[in-house]
Amino acid sequence: MEASQTRVETAAAVGRTIGLPTWLQAVIRFVRQKPLGAFSAAIVLLMIVVAVFANFLAPFDPLETRYRLMMQAPNATFWLGTDTFGRDILSRIIYGSRTAMLVGFTASLIGATVGAIIGVMSAYFGGKIDLVVQRFMDVLLSLPLIVVALAVVAALGPGTENVIIALTVAMTPRCARVIRSSALAIRETPYVDAARAMGFRHMRIILRHMLPNVVAPYLIMITAFLGQAILLEASLSFLGLGVTEPTPAWGLMLKGAAVEFAERAPWMGIFPGLAISASVFGFNLFGDSLRDVLDPKLRTS
Repeated sequence: MEASQTRVETAAAVGRTIGLPTWLQAVIRFVRQKPLGAFSAAIVLLMIVVAVFANFLAPFDPLETRYRLMMQAPNATFWLGTDTFGRDILSRIIYGSRTAMLVGFTASLIGATVGAIIGVMSAYFGGKIDLVVQRFMDVLLSLPLIVVALAVVAALGPGTENVIIALTVAMTPRCARVIRSSALAIRETPYVDAARAMGFRHMRIILRHMLPNVVAPYLIMITAFLGQAILLEASLSFLGLGVTEPTPAWGLMLKGAAVEFAERAPWMGIFPGLAISASVFGFNLFGDSLRDVLDPKLRTS
């Protein structure tokens, strides 16, 4: 009796989605199957909206200093308080999301794209080319992300552009290794053999027959790296090797909330830390849910 009732409810739910656009049905299915993934997607969407409309959402200029209002506790005027220069913390967190999204998206997109190209070409050509490329990737993979990023930033100097370059260099080998594993299976498929037999050039086979078939792991790597990129950017900024003052950045705000201010003004470190934690949690959980949906091996019936 209970089983039949469950089937009736499922059929009714499916019937309610009939007539809806395909993309909306996919969204509804994702929300039902991955509620935590949907929650994390809401966090990601909120971050994007806040970053895009920071000019309208921020109550104050994030760079405006008010020396008479230094280290004000949260109140009706400054909802999250002020820092050591009298700047509104809420406004700086809102604008800091723009910095985090700019660095995170740019580094993840470039790193995943370069890694995908390297991984596909390495898998396609194989032989000595694959051997040399993978050994070089092994050298980079043997080092933690933060060490590679620190080395690059130490060589290039601090700044937003250099942080993006550092994170791209750190993330490229990891994406190349994952994409290569998928491309190795695609290389042995009949349509790739047929393209070779027809005399197509190598670049045409790579661009038209192999790269489009690694889109799923490519998207997964981008979302998976976004949280790491935001965390690394905050870490580098906290160490003084990332984004420089007076640019609003969460890592810089944590650096400003030094130990000597921890007891007098704890809000200076609490709220930027919560922003970093929420963004990393959202992107990591969304990446895991997206992997479960796009990966055929993990897809449930």
